[in-house]
Amino acid sequence: MNRKSQPTRDRLHEIIFGADTPAGRAFDIGLMILIIASVLAVVLESVGWIHDQYGPWLRAFEWVVTVAFTIEYLLRLYCVDKPWRYARSFFGVVDLLAILPTYLSVLFPGAQSLLVIRGLRLLRVFRVLKLAHFIGEASELMTALRASARKIIVFLGAVLTIVIIVGSAMYLIEGEEHGFENIPVSIYWAIVTMTTVGYGDMAPHTPLGKALASIIMILGYGIIAVPTGIVSVELAGVAGKKSLTARACPSCGAQGHDADAKHCKFCGAEL
Repeated sequence: MNRKSQPTRDRLHEIIFGADTPAGRAFDIGLMILIIASVLAVVLESVGWIHDQYGPWLRAFEWVVTVAFTIEYLLRLYCVDKPWRYARSFFGVVDLLAILPTYLSVLFPGAQSLLVIRGLRLLRVFRVLKLAHFIGEASELMTALRASARKIIVFLGAVLTIVIIVGSAMYLIEGEEHGFENIPVSIYWAIVTMTTVGYGDMAPHTPLGKALASIIMILGYGIIAVPTGIVSVELAGVAGKKSLTARACPSCGAQGHDADAKHCKFCGAEL
């Protein structure tokens, strides 16, 4: 359907997805204020004395905000040509998760605490403040992470193999009398030690166990640097590409297009 014959939808799209007009900017700033207020209300409600005195008011405010976000979400779906594509996008999923907990709390009391996920919606601040270069940097990071995924999976597989072997060995060396009750518990110790977290709830007592622990500690420092190096190499490979803009596609609502792009790289619609 030709968008020129849909002035209402075009106007809604300009307000809801656009940040270059006074109306769009005002809408997004108001939305962010509402998001911050709703997250703050959820946090305050978890405080005992505040819940006792102002619980009903906070809950009422929570429902008002949820209804407002629900209307906004439906309007976002309405004013794009491909609503299903937007619904499956990152912000589409976040927008949906921002309203579900309140409705779920009717069946599962306490689920409203998950409303803090609304904080993710504040990522729109990069678009509202016209910080398009941040969108470009985020896109480069995501590209590097996707390119590094297979290498990191192989690396994690090797680490998992090491901690299983070390955990099993430590179980045989230390035994239950020193707190290594079984192999899963020993693997937990190996993970905590290799990642240099060191909770201290378990520790080897025998000379052989301490020697093995020392090796794992030293190995842990080297292992931590590997994922960083993998991602850094990929980041260097994607650096220097075309800068991206914050323009939203009128069809699917996606952002992060090249400055000279004529069509959406996600759905192919004309920008």
